[in-house]
Amino acid sequence: MEDSLTTHPVARLDNLIRLIITLRGVNGCPWDKKQTPRSMALYLVEELYELLDAMEKGNPDDVCEELGDVLFHIFFIARLFEEAGHFNIGAVADRNIQKMTRRHPHVFGAAPLETAEEVKRQWHTIKSNEKKSVSGGSLLDSLPSKLPALMRAYRISERVGKAGFDWNDMHGVLAKVEEEWNELKSAIRADADSGRNQRNVSLELGDLLFTLVNVARFAHIHPETALADATQKFEARFREMEKLLTAAGKPLASLSAKEMDQFWERAKGQADR
Repeated sequence: MEDSLTTHPVARLDNLIRLIITLRGVNGCPWDKKQTPRSMALYLVEELYELLDAMEKGNPDDVCEELGDVLFHIFFIARLFEEAGHFNIGAVADRNIQKMTRRHPHVFGAAPLETAEEVKRQWHTIKSNEKKSVSGGSLLDSLPSKLPALMRAYRISERVGKAGFDWNDMHGVLAKVEEEWNELKSAIRADADSGRNQRNVSLELGDLLFTLVNVARFAHIHPETALADATQKFEARFREMEKLLTAAGKPLASLSAKEMDQFWERAKGQADR
């Protein structure tokens, strides 16, 4: 990848800053000049998902490119705030260095830790104390409201669990899953009878999903990863079934339930090899 590992990165970051200043300048790009922090936030989220996709596929060149896109957006947003007289990218770096140093006393202080779990507990304690000293508010105040629902559910359950509001073990969580599952079935039956209870079905389904998030946490599995893997597996199987149906000259909509099961089982066998 060129001389990317031998050239000092500071010079390249300076070049990126100058590029953004040019794009935003008098003779720059009309599109870039009209952007705001709010508009750029949407593009940043999109770029982050593209980066995650590249990382999942594991191609270093793609990861490098997508990291560059994310970096561009971060520097661009910092430039917007600099133009407004608030801060520049240097202040962003300084604040982060101070925070990371403060949150790693086992590295930069005199209290070494031996395990990743110890580091994680200490990190949450330091972060919690920081937020309390700033706002005096809720333990959950620092969790972004715009996180995807599944990820936010995991973060909330993790945080309140570390504070002591939790089940004793996996058995307790699984018992709660059974309880929520039964409540969902009751809500669905009630909705089928009356046709006016959809909101309650939605709430009960949400309760079940939130409890399953806690199952994942107790199993030391991130639910976002588990769902992504399951979705990817289903997608591979379905694509394989489409190939089999095309080869057989059979439209999916024409299949009986029995035929659909047969094609699905064949697709599973081939896709899971």
